[in-house]
Amino acid sequence: MAKAVVGVIGASRCNPQEYERAYQLGRGIARLGALLVCGGLGGVMEAASKGAREEGGLVIGIIPQSNPGEANPYVTVAVATGMGHARNSIIVNTAQVLVAVGGEYGTLSEIALALKGGKAVLGLDTWDIPGVIRVSSVEETLRTLEGLLR
Repeated sequence: MAKAVVGVIGASRCNPQEYERAYQLGRGIARLGALLVCGGLGGVMEAASKGAREEGGLVIGIIPQSNPGEANPYVTVAVATGMGHARNSIIVNTAQVLVAVGGEYGTLSEIALALKGGKAVLGLDTWDIPGVIRVSSVEETLRTLEGLLR
């Protein structure tokens, strides 16, 4: 049976609270036994990757560049697309469920693609968009994820 895949989406530059929340989220995703997929760069993506790796999890980074060496150091498998922001579609289609932490316009595009594709999106400190499941803490996010992945 294939492992569950959870996408963590967020900006490459984030504030310390978003970084810590993404880090704890990555740890929790690994503890759930799920794979983490993200954009593979800095900020929220790096924090979630670091947390997952420190818990022994697998991190797939779908990066916009053509050189896999440009992924953050916590990515286990870097998929170098050379596609720029078009790679957001790959992230969304790879994940079963997505969690948005903060974010900028790239994150907004991923949320839109996920909702359009019928995927569940949890929102932690992100836009208030119809269809996004609002969560207020990492603990609530992980409980909700666990229920959605069953």
